Amino acid sequence: MFDPTSADHRAALVDRLRRRWPDIAVADLVPLPMKGVAHDHLALPGLGLVVRVPRLSQWSMPAEAALVYQSEGFRRAAPSGVTPHLHMVLPPDELLLRGALVVDFVAGRAPRLPDELLALAQALAAIHRVPTIPPRRRPPLADHAPNPIAATVSLLDNHARFLAEDGVLPGVRQALTEQLAWAHALARTAETAAVSAPITLVATDTHPGNFLVGSDGIARFVDLEKVLYGLPAIDLAHATLYTSTQWDREVMATLDAGDLARFHQAYAEAVGPAAWGRLEPWVVPARRLTWLRTTLWAIRWRALAASDPDWSSDRIEPALIAHIQARVADFTAPATIERMRAELAC
Repeated sequence: MFDPTSADHRAALVDRLRRRWPDIAVADLVPLPMKGVAHDHLALPGLGLVVRVPRLSQWSMPAEAALVYQSEGFRRAAPSGVTPHLHMVLPPDELLLRGALVVDFVAGRAPRLPDELLALAQALAAIHRVPTIPPRRRPPLADHAPNPIAATVSLLDNHARFLAEDGVLPGVRQALTEQLAWAHALARTAETAAVSAPITLVATDTHPGNFLVGSDGIARFVDLEKVLYGLPAIDLAHATLYTSTQWDREVMATLDAGDLARFHQAYAEAVGPAAWGRLEPWVVPARRLTWLRTTLWAIRWRALAASDPDWSSDRIEPALIAHIQARVADFTAPATIERMRAELAC
């Protein structure tokens, strides 16, 4: 397994990178602070590049398939102008068990919320405005057409397998099971809805910590691991829910109803009245679906961190793992779940 703190591993990575950039030295490769559970990042400041080294696949994909998927996600999102460009793909080998991607280094900082919600709305609108290609050309990216609600519910069911774990309180299990029943009913309703749910390119993992705001005030989305064709309202929800705005250590914001209204207004202006008109009926149910998705993910993470070597908390920096554990405990606490149910009218 690649270790960014190992000088030998960095030297071996530089050997691979020299196929494209022959003049780089080991000293040019700078490990970046750990941000999440799925990747290590190393910067090449002189070239304006970052090496993304996967530690695991959040969708449990084989190494080669996950690398192809993520590289295609970067390519498909590039026309938005708010994502890093892909420069090189390093295949899996004995050092890089899951390969690596070399992408643009994005200079910036975490968004300051709620003040920079407008920038997040505009970035998401830019991604969602990327022309949607015909279904036959969408692979290898996942395609949630024709019913993105049903496709999302399928993901919820996968996460919900972990509700049976001993650490889940009975009241929490019951509340989330009730929400799953609602989600299944919504998926059935969506089959015959008068206004079908729109499909665009979506970023999926749009919590605010996955954006960087540059000195130009533009927010850029930097984690393209889960790009797919789905319901853009899911992205809007994941950018603004409590379980998202409280996830990243550098954000830790709580939004109110006025903040949310301003965010949606900025997005509506960016995509235009026609696109917003098709999406608006799905904005409220998408928030409830996405809250359920993030909460079930937290339960899944807690189970896998204790049982799956790929997800082991031993592989994450102590300060970050302590933060994640605190967030997961908060998101799955009975009081938080009841507060979120009240907020989402469920």
